[in-house]
Amino acid sequence: MGVLFVMYANICCASVQGVEALWIDVETDISPGLPQVNVVGLPDPAVRESVERVRAAVKNCGFQFPLQRITVNLAPADQRKEGTAFDLAIAAGILIVSGQLDGGLLKGMLVIGELALSGEVRAVPGVLPMVEQAKRRGIRRVLLPAGNAAEAALIGGMELFAVTHLSQLAHPDWGALRFVPESGSGRPREEGGGDPLLAELDFADVIGQPTAKRAVLTAAAGRHNLLLSGPPGTGKTMLAKRIPGILPPLTGEESLDVTKIYSAAGKLGTGKVSLIRTRPFRSPHHTISAAGLIGGGPVPRPGEVTLAHEGVLFLDELPEFSRQALEALRQPLEDREVTIARSRAVFRFPARFMLAASMNPCPCGFHLHESEEQRCTCSAGRIAAYRARLSGPLLDRIDLQVEVPRPALTGAKPDGWTTAMMRERVMAAAERQQARAKATGVRWNCDLAGRALREACRLKPDAAKLLESAYRALGFSMRSHTVLKGFSTSFWLFLLN
Repeated sequence: MGVLFVMYANICCASVQGVEALWIDVETDISPGLPQVNVVGLPDPAVRESVERVRAAVKNCGFQFPLQRITVNLAPADQRKEGTAFDLAIAAGILIVSGQLDGGLLKGMLVIGELALSGEVRAVPGVLPMVEQAKRRGIRRVLLPAGNAAEAALIGGMELFAVTHLSQLAHPDWGALRFVPESGSGRPREEGGGDPLLAELDFADVIGQPTAKRAVLTAAAGRHNLLLSGPPGTGKTMLAKRIPGILPPLTGEESLDVTKIYSAAGKLGTGKVSLIRTRPFRSPHHTISAAGLIGGGPVPRPGEVTLAHEGVLFLDELPEFSRQALEALRQPLEDREVTIARSRAVFRFPARFMLAASMNPCPCGFHLHESEEQRCTCSAGRIAAYRARLSGPLLDRIDLQVEVPRPALTGAKPDGWTTAMMRERVMAAAERQQARAKATGVRWNCDLAGRALREACRLKPDAAKLLESAYRALGFSMRSHTVLKGFSTSFWLFLLN
């Protein structure tokens, strides 16, 4: 029985817009005329170049590339398309309209993949949100590169068919192409989101600093932002790098969200993958641009604040970051997301992270922390200019600002502040907050506001009076006043355990 010749084909495909999938219909039409292929529907250069990749792949797989007028439309036509995930769908559409492939084989199937000139099907980034979008639309069958199959299998209830070469579409053996996840492929994994080495760090390694450790514990309990200030070598970076070790593991929903972000950013890799279970820890260098920190570009990509979603963003030497990058942090710290507007689309990136930062008190690092060996060499003007790099509105969004002085070495003994002990208290605090969230809908203390804050933090008269006195005497903003109430909730949550 021969293949039915048709003039039109429609293949389901998808691309990534931000960290979510954009559903695309790859429509192919063939008609008499001079041999040419036109790709329409706002394609970017990578999509327009797919014509040459598809032409070479079709020829090198033993198919005939039709010498007629071919139009490929990527619908919806008013959304910009970018990436290489359309190659396989475009090739399949051309083979269907030229009568070399039965269109019924791919009906109701999501088709994604990049083509090499040889016809090899290469992996593409963002497969996880694409497959999730297909499931939402009621499509349960996916044809995709073998390198992305394990990633796509993280979305349950899908029928996956993994291909390595375009020639496999000539007479597809669906049984042989069906992907079956290996036993144990869903094991928690720490690469991508979290650094497995950080999980081995212990707070017991930090000499002294009980006040700073208590501040870290309180910040972790309520997901409050934290700034550690002190001279060089006092343990600020050591404290920050140990924060992931005391945070509770990601929930199932959070794990899927984080894994989708790393999939869209192309950081999951290929082969055997599984859901990211550890909270991300991102520590960009202070030379990073505002676009690298927040996200952006001609076609916006997630920045470090989004890669730190549901985890920790550590900014070491905070005043050394550019003023533009630091001021760009204000919106994600407030709204827990990044909004980037372009002429044809608005991109929203999740950015619910805990900010941990460190800084020196002055350029030389020893202001107010002088010793016989180290004296501050900075003038008053240099110190003022250094501190002015951090604006008041930015500092107002950092809940805990803690001094980390030089510890005394004489008589230094283990103080009992271990990662295991701190994790136990943070976990207990997280359970209390989860129980409260059933009524308020607010999971973390850092997000408490309005009625939820008043109900969760009922201050006694003397405590309320003390807070009011501090508000007047120290010139706190209303945000700081609210943060202090939420901070007190976090403090008591672990103190009661």
